[in-house]
Amino acid sequence: MSDPNKVNLANIAVVLVGTRYPENIGAAARAMRNMGIRQLVLVDPQNPDPARIGKMATHVALDVVDRMQVCDTLKDALADFGYVVGTTARLGGQRKVVSSPSKLAQRLISISHQNKIALLFGPEDRGLTNEDIRYCDILVNIPTAEFSSLNLAQAVMVMCYELFCFSRDKPGDFAPRLANRHELEAMYEQLKDVMMRISFINPANPDYFMNNLRHFGSRIQLRAKEVSIIRGICRQIDWYGKKSYQEGFEKGRDESDK
Repeated sequence: MSDPNKVNLANIAVVLVGTRYPENIGAAARAMRNMGIRQLVLVDPQNPDPARIGKMATHVALDVVDRMQVCDTLKDALADFGYVVGTTARLGGQRKVVSSPSKLAQRLISISHQNKIALLFGPEDRGLTNEDIRYCDILVNIPTAEFSSLNLAQAVMVMCYELFCFSRDKPGDFAPRLANRHELEAMYEQLKDVMMRISFINPANPDYFMNNLRHFGSRIQLRAKEVSIIRGICRQIDWYGKKSYQEGFEKGRDESDK
């Protein structure tokens, strides 16, 4: 049984998106293994050469490489995760970074006991896209002196090290199971559909409003039960709208027959 006062590393996974160089995958796997994290997920890797990955992972991290999952899309990769952390070197615009590695690790103490957590890293040349960060509940930036871009494996090591430090002796609070990305994405799609049909949002540009709604949902950390309630409300709105339309149609037809 995991200690509620420490980060539960068993629920932490590193997710690498669009990695270009297999050596970076191997080096990241080794960094993870050094810090006690063993779940590695690759999303659309550009060159997942097993020999080159294994060479950098060395025998120490071959168990991480052997168990790693490969997914075609980020949406599929994150479906089972209740909390998603995005790493970014770029700031401003939609990238409202609200945590440093150390503060993030402390926050994850309570969340990690009831939820699977993904640490998301983008491609070496450009990092995570704005589309990618829509899936994130929180963004973290690794401070540097001048040159802001870290090597991928270095960034993985920094994040994993901070989590490892808080997996030993740090106080934390209880956190319930949060809705995973599959549940959240289904809810957001249902909300968008209902709000467009009742003319609450502009169907020509629904993502502008939905991005704000996603930020709100991430900030309050929706539980699975709460997502179920919201989806139930959407179904009731949909049912009532169809019922009202049908009653109005039948009333108009009856009046026209008189």
